[in-house]
Amino acid sequence: MDTIRSIESFVKAVQGGSIAAGARLQGITPASASQNIQRLEKSLGTRLLIRTTRKLALTESGEIYYSQVRDIVENLARAQSAIGEFQGQPQGRIKIGCSVAFGRHVLMPLIPAFTQKYPNVSVEIILSDGNVDHVSEDIDVSIRFKQQLEPGLVARKIAMVPVLFCASPTYLERKGIPKEPKELLDHDCLVFRVPVDGRLLSWAFLRNGLRYEPEINPSIVCNDIDSLGILAIQGAGIARLATFIANAEIKKGSLVALFQPVSSEPSSIQSDSVPLEFYACFRDRHAITNKVRAFVDYLIEAMPKSW
Repeated sequence: MDTIRSIESFVKAVQGGSIAAGARLQGITPASASQNIQRLEKSLGTRLLIRTTRKLALTESGEIYYSQVRDIVENLARAQSAIGEFQGQPQGRIKIGCSVAFGRHVLMPLIPAFTQKYPNVSVEIILSDGNVDHVSEDIDVSIRFKQQLEPGLVARKIAMVPVLFCASPTYLERKGIPKEPKELLDHDCLVFRVPVDGRLLSWAFLRNGLRYEPEINPSIVCNDIDSLGILAIQGAGIARLATFIANAEIKKGSLVALFQPVSSEPSSIQSDSVPLEFYACFRDRHAITNKVRAFVDYLIEAMPKSW
């Protein structure tokens, strides 16, 4: 078992890019990880890693050894999960990566009931709108909106969340209420920059079933959607917000939803904005273990029936 632990420390160090990063993935101290690797090198009679202050590199022997053992840790985890699945009880740690706003407003309120339902599963959550690497960060499942999807990931849609274009009453008093999306060009637009690739998240609408993007004037750009919501509440401009952020503020009167149909005026019905699509993502189908499947099934079942 000590040899397996040492192999795990070695593999995690290579995947993480440093012994300290590997130790975090393994849940032990850097000193313990370093000692594990030293014991492994001593038992093999060869040096596996070249350690410098800035980076970690594999020796020729290390490259050969890593190519042979890199799947051992993952296969052992799968074997343990398979036993748990055979026994019918999800167990072990599940590490979840999630986009920030969805994590704060949707995921977090659902986690306590999940841990109560599956007391043998421990949960770690990483909130980030940037790149999340399933291998190097040891992520079991990541929850991403469509613009964050990467080629090669296995993805399962879990939610379609409407978005609303919102502004504060004070802003609308000052600048007027846009009646058509094309009028957005004359307004201050608060736009989200996607951290994954640096693109500005487009403001898209559906008209007669066709998608189109009106020209807009980005007055403020930010990579955190909650911050854009705060700016909108403070009267800085119009923001495109998911309903799980916007609805509470609209109910309080802090924000006003734009381009909404008026039932008494059929001619006033405007274009529907394109909703956000959220997906549960896995590095491959083998990663969908019993505990992961239990979590995703629970998440889909617990999603609000209306947003």
